[in-house]
Amino acid sequence: MNRFPVAISLGAFGADLVRERGQASFIPLLVEAGVTRIELREELFTGREDLAALGEAIRSQGLECLYSAPLEVWLEGQNAPNPELEPTLLRATACGAPWLKVSLGHLTEDSDVAALAERLARYDVHLLVENDQTPQGGRLEPLVQFFARIDALQMPIGMTFDIGNWLWQGQSATAAARKLGRYVEYVHCKAVSRNAAGKLVAVPPRQADLHLWEQMLTHMPVGLPRAIEFPLRGDDLLAVTRTHVEALARLGQQHVNLSAEALSHV
Repeated sequence: MNRFPVAISLGAFGADLVRERGQASFIPLLVEAGVTRIELREELFTGREDLAALGEAIRSQGLECLYSAPLEVWLEGQNAPNPELEPTLLRATACGAPWLKVSLGHLTEDSDVAALAERLARYDVHLLVENDQTPQGGRLEPLVQFFARIDALQMPIGMTFDIGNWLWQGQSATAAARKLGRYVEYVHCKAVSRNAAGKLVAVPPRQADLHLWEQMLTHMPVGLPRAIEFPLRGDDLLAVTRTHVEALARLGQQHVNLSAEALSHV
């Protein structure tokens, strides 16, 4: 059985702990847990990091690196791409990250999508636009419009599909998977529930969640990297992490195996 690649968004270990220990300190745990890709979180940097050294530490352990930034491509009232995009691309490059994950922001008919292509052409970093939890970037319609426009221009931009984030705007993740699945290159996995205060929060998946995620993956390219973005807690953090990594690595295997079996009888 093939093993599909699994990533971990470092926020899964808790913002306070990650800031206290530093993102590089989690590299050995990820390697031991069988992770393929580390997702660095810009909002968890303290400003004291040596980004080049961090990138080298990641490469030396054989991990892929994705740089995640809390940045919207389109700011409200501006047609040009966010001017902070290029400094963010520079930081991703310094870490040796081939991918940069950002949010859509305030896309309008006047947004200069071609100018975005010009900005990206200067960097060897592949942009992934994620559905976030905001009204402007977490609803299906603007994202469908955006990817239709970049598709028409044949721009090399992919999507990070966050399964849980759709709920913040009352959107159907399954409907989104059907409409946007062909653009997806990376999947963020988290279950969602309401806490005692009635606030939506990310939680580890139950079996029913894993089954639903597997169905969504049938609308996307086979074998996509899928990331843990739910809390990883426990006295034996390695064991907890490894258990969830194995569960995500298996998602989609059943459909691949059934397809292979069907072809063997042709």
